[in-house]
Amino acid sequence: MYLYNVTVNIDDSAHALWKDWMLEVHIPEVLATGQFLDCRFTRVLVEEESGTTYSIQYRFALMEDFQLYQELYAPGLRRQTEERFGGKFVAFRTLLEIQNEFMAERLDG
Repeated sequence: MYLYNVTVNIDDSAHALWKDWMLEVHIPEVLATGQFLDCRFTRVLVEEESGTTYSIQYRFALMEDFQLYQELYAPGLRRQTEERFGGKFVAFRTLLEIQNEFMAERLDG
């Protein structure tokens, strides 16, 4: 299992519009490609000099799914983001392989 993490710092002047667009348009379009299993949209809890930072994590099962996404869908989706919010954000992308997953045990009573 893998994670494709996109970390974005969005300028305060575009924050509200960007966040709404991500949640209502962009993330649904990425998931509609069929290459990812799910997505987590998280805010990074650090103080920034300017802007707000988010981590968007897409989980996928096969490297072929990610490669297909990169070839067929990513260029157009990135272009849409750049056209809409160019100069208002900085993004970097990280590919992660999940090595182990653990669940906490709950102690009742």
